[in-house]
Amino acid sequence: MNSSTKTTTKSASKKAKSTEWSSSLEDMLGKASLKTIEKLNTIGIKEVQDLLWVFPLRVLELPPLRSFEFIEEGRIFIGRAKVLNVQAKPNFRVRGRGKAMLYNIIVHVQDTLSDKILSLKWFNSYGSVTQKISNCTYIEFMGEASVFNGQSQFTNPDFFPLESAESESPFVSVANELKIQYPTVNTIPGVQIKKMMDKIPMSLWNNIPETLPASLIKNKNFLSLSESFKVIHAKIKPTAELESQAEKRLIYEEFFEDQIKIHLRRQYFKKPKANSYQVNEECFKKFCSRYPYTLTSDQLKTLNDVRVDLGGAHPMMRLVQGDVGCGKTTIAMIAAMIVIENGAQAALMCPTEALAMQHFLSCSELFDAEKYNVRLILGSTPAKEKKLIQKELAEGTIDFIIGTHSLIQETIQFKQLGLAIIDEQHKFGVDQRIRLTSKSTGTHCLIMSATPIPRSLSLTQYGDLDISTIKVMPAGRKGHKTRIVTEATYQQFLSFIMTRLSLHEQIYVVVPAINESVEIEQDFHNLSEVLVRFKKYFPDHRVEGLHGQMKADEKAQMFAAFKEHKVNILISTSVIEVGINVINATVMAIMNPERFGLSSLHQLRGRVGRGEKPGFCFLVNDKTISALSMERLKVIENNTDGFKIAEEDLKLRGEGDLFGTDQSGSNSQKRLANIILHADVLYEAREDALKLIAAKDPDILLLMQRYAQDERIFTTV
Repeated sequence: MNSSTKTTTKSASKKAKSTEWSSSLEDMLGKASLKTIEKLNTIGIKEVQDLLWVFPLRVLELPPLRSFEFIEEGRIFIGRAKVLNVQAKPNFRVRGRGKAMLYNIIVHVQDTLSDKILSLKWFNSYGSVTQKISNCTYIEFMGEASVFNGQSQFTNPDFFPLESAESESPFVSVANELKIQYPTVNTIPGVQIKKMMDKIPMSLWNNIPETLPASLIKNKNFLSLSESFKVIHAKIKPTAELESQAEKRLIYEEFFEDQIKIHLRRQYFKKPKANSYQVNEECFKKFCSRYPYTLTSDQLKTLNDVRVDLGGAHPMMRLVQGDVGCGKTTIAMIAAMIVIENGAQAALMCPTEALAMQHFLSCSELFDAEKYNVRLILGSTPAKEKKLIQKELAEGTIDFIIGTHSLIQETIQFKQLGLAIIDEQHKFGVDQRIRLTSKSTGTHCLIMSATPIPRSLSLTQYGDLDISTIKVMPAGRKGHKTRIVTEATYQQFLSFIMTRLSLHEQIYVVVPAINESVEIEQDFHNLSEVLVRFKKYFPDHRVEGLHGQMKADEKAQMFAAFKEHKVNILISTSVIEVGINVINATVMAIMNPERFGLSSLHQLRGRVGRGEKPGFCFLVNDKTISALSMERLKVIENNTDGFKIAEEDLKLRGEGDLFGTDQSGSNSQKRLANIILHADVLYEAREDALKLIAAKDPDILLLMQRYAQDERIFTTV
């Protein structure tokens, strides 16, 4: 080790001594890394301890420097060789980088320890790599061996140039040790993440504070938290048994921590005092009689839950879940009536204008205009009308307001908002829910979701809510049948549509896009193309298009035309996933169904079979799709149980970010824990957490105090 290296090491060691787990990344990395720090901060990695949960992609044991004779396919190999020749072929120009060119590079090398010759290959490399290798006489390389045409080769190996065949090995310091590869994190390369990990002093790795109560660690025979993280990050040489024990401890750790945070969030939402709303039995019976069917047993049970909540001392925070068409909206409308009859106001927030308009039309029929003032506000509502609505809401002359995100704008104020209803909960975040309910003190909140929630997800993503489930469908509904359409059965599908049209029934055709994209090569259908195609197929019927970019009045006119049977076939984007209820529409055809999530497909087909006529859903593939995509579609074809479908969807998408801001499932904040694969551990951790909270375990109380400082628990989902 030269003197400059020693000086650097001493400096780093001195700096490392001041690093604590609670230190900010800037304290450890310095201001020179501000851009990197900002990127990590945006995804919640703010302190040194947050890096613990960035796990390696793989940990590989490295061999010593050896002759080419010892190369084994699929194994890591370190070799030393003489460069014989370098071939570099241009690949393609890098967009946005001027004249930068990528190259495919092949280097033939000869072993310095034997006479064997082999190839090293780099794909999509910059010219600097070619130049660096071309200037070398000798190199030392490391990579995984493969075989091509009977010859050993290495693809994209790590390498170092050598001054001579006898030079000191640059890999000596790591030979017989471990190669740790970290993932790219928010565009920060894994190599850079590895350097950050190396900056954390061993004294910290040996002293990671425990979070689980000591009694749990002892009773479950867990590894310490420090030892678990050291095994996962290969700070000690892992064995299969140690890895299993470490993973078990950290999976439990994640679930246990989630349950504590969920409990805190539940307490937070239940803390305020609420107005108690009692039911006027005469009005209640009169209102219920307006429905053309008798409430199901599940609806009655759910309604009773809601009535009890509205009469309680704390705000209701209830999720009503159930399949499309099970009658959730009926519960919401009755709850709104109860609150309005007590002199307060109700608001219904929807994710789309289509759904808001549909609810408004339904409410206008249910709520007597002479007695109740029901209004609609959308982003497209004229400014003059908006100002009038805002004034009437503040004065309390509007009883029931229905709208989209417009309802959470600062300009919307209520005289007394007694009930906030949120439809399609999965389209909103907790912060948006809070912004609506905080319009008045102690507002009750009723949330509806037509995406059934598997039990494991209900204990995590929705664990802070009381949940009512409606499974029994209202009497008289025929439901729907689903079939996959392929190239071979496409003509039969068109003939079936013609038959249903001859019976004066209506058709939905859903497409994944509005227009063909000029930026990317599309292999799926768009609204413009399908509209033209179906007009040719069915020239004697009126075929129209509908999409989210249309003006509000245009969409309203199209909805009305379809409902009044002036349109026979409606070609639409997924804007109709929620919001349209046309009993006469019996066929749902979904083009390129592989482009939709399973839950979306289930929601879409719920638009048909809502009355006495049976519904039919066709998943139309007039092109070949992958075997995996076909398996997904078979889940829809073979299942009508929304809970089963939701669970399959959960397996594919992930559960989303529970205490961060990510709404998509793909970037789940779970590092090891998986609520499907490890559901048994989730249930165990939940039971343990609730028992210790009830017993007021001192360690749990301290943990709750610490987590209570994290604002994300209360403001995001």
